Amino acid sequence: MTDIDNIVILTGAGISAESGLATFRGPDGLWEGHRVEDVCTPEALARDPVLVHRFYDERRATLGAVAPNAAHQALAALDRAWGGDLLIVTQNVDDLHERAGATRLIHMHGELKSALCAACGKAVAWSDPLPPASVCDGCARPALRPDIVFFGEMPYHMDRIEAALQQADLFVSVGTSGAVYPAAGFVQSARHYGARTLELNLEPSAGSVYFDESRLGPASLLVPALVQDLLG
Repeated sequence: MTDIDNIVILTGAGISAESGLATFRGPDGLWEGHRVEDVCTPEALARDPVLVHRFYDERRATLGAVAPNAAHQALAALDRAWGGDLLIVTQNVDDLHERAGATRLIHMHGELKSALCAACGKAVAWSDPLPPASVCDGCARPALRPDIVFFGEMPYHMDRIEAALQQADLFVSVGTSGAVYPAAGFVQSARHYGARTLELNLEPSAGSVYFDESRLGPASLLVPALVQDLLG
């Protein structure tokens, strides 16, 4: 690929599925046995904090049993070598990008290994179980909750993402369903600002029609091939 300086890469559950983390939907998906309304809304947290905290405690505990795959490693290699602007925007709440070595990275939907104070807004690194009413060390109130962007809440870093999309020469979406907004609309924003758009996915997403090109297959094969092309 030529004439590319600035890149924005969006990653979704599909990139981590090959590491053994369940995607959200499907017969073996993360929500099997749980309605979204029971575990991933502010109302669910208020109604049954024990269930919500336990759900994310279980997700956090699974991180120790998985490792970054070739797709995560390839994006980390691109991060280290790319001389232009690069922003990896992940919808995932796991830490596999970081463990692979990526640094130009933001989590728009929060992080499993972080706790958020609902009272003062302070976020702290958190690796252990998080019981309801855990005390914030900033304001001393029993208000810590999973640092997860629930459905109905505003994703993180939207201003920074929009600014990066405005400057992007290439927008790549990896392993996303194309069904969750606002991330599903990033491809249309990128096209509007003049970026080339590329989808890497096991199957066409709900937004495939908006991409200039779709490449279908496992992320662990498609992403390293793309990175080799970009750096070659």
